[in-house]
Parts: sequence; structure tokens; C-alpha cells
Amino acid sequence: MTTPTAYRAARTTERLDTLVADVREAVGRGLPPDLTAYLVGERLAPHLGAADLLTDEQREGDPEHYRQHVLHAEHDGSFSIVALVWLPGQRTSVHDHVSWCVTGVHEGEEQERRYRLVPAAGPGGAARLVATEDVVNPQGSVCGFAPPGDIHRVWNACGTLAISIHIYGADIARLGSSVRRVYELPADR
Repeated sequence: MTTPTAYRAARTTERLDTLVADVREAVGRGLPPDLTAYLVGERLAPHLGAADLLTDEQREGDPEHYRQHVLHAEHDGSFSIVALVWLPGQRTSVHDHVSWCVTGVHEGEEQERRYRLVPAAGPGGAARLVATEDVVNPQGSVCGFAPPGDIHRVWNACGTLAISIHIYGADIARLGSSVRRVYELPADR
């Protein structure tokens, strides 16, 4: 699962610069991934919904699939900040991630279905996914996670544009995506 990536380091806003500095401080503490995600989420929350966080260009969607705008990639690869722009009905496949992640809904609303991987029952059996939770994430909501156990699918189920800010503990400008693996296993829903 890949989406077009737009990354131009020169385009920024004062608010985005502040967010980058706040995230840099939290990541620089060198804490375990789950604690880092928690701290980064605290730093992200006050910026969600602010009209001066993104440029007009960073709010542009794509009619074919959700669009990823890399807003910042830290020079040492320790974190990246990405805006995902979703038109109505756009969705991800079921996937997990390469690193810890914090997401916050900047505009609109996103829905998420979380899964647990159930190993094959015996020889010749197949692994499957079990849906564990359905979540509606309104504007301003923040969640964070760290692998393993981060399998999910996200989509825009509202009738308007949705934008979410994602902060990953990896260099997404270099990797192109935060997705580690796409799951095409049977799922119970």
C-alpha cells in the first residue's frame, strides 16, 4: 500500500515549526516507544484544528486515493510528520507499521477498525484476523501505538474532507510509507 508522497522541506508554517521542535524534544528523551508515543501525542494535541498548521498545498487531496504529504523528516531519521488527506470514502488496506506512531485528526472524522492476528490453529491451518474494536476519531482526537499489535484499517466515512496528522518514529521521506506489512488474511468483519 503506497500513496503518493509530497515532500518539500522549504514549505512550512510557524505552527508546524513549533510542533517539530516539541516533537524533537519528546523524541530526544530516548524513552521506550510506547512512552515516546504518549509524549508526542501530548505535543500534537494543541495543534489539531489550527488553521495555520498546514499550507493550502498540504491540504490537497487526490481523487484516486488518500494522499500523503511529508511535512517534516528529522535529519537523523528519528521521526517524521505526515499529513494524510482523505476524500470521502477513501481507505487504507489492513496494515501494520514500521515504528511507533501517533495520529491526530486535524479536520473531519476518521473511522478505524483494529485487528488481532490469530495464528494458524494447526498444521495446514491458516492465520486470520479478528476485529477487536471499531473507533470513530473526531476532529481533535489523538491516539498512539507501538508495534506489535498495531494492525488496523482507517477510512474517511464522513461526507467531507478529512485530514489527519501522523508522527512516526521513522524517516518516512526515505521509506516512502509507514506501512510494514499489508494483510490479506481472512477477517471476521
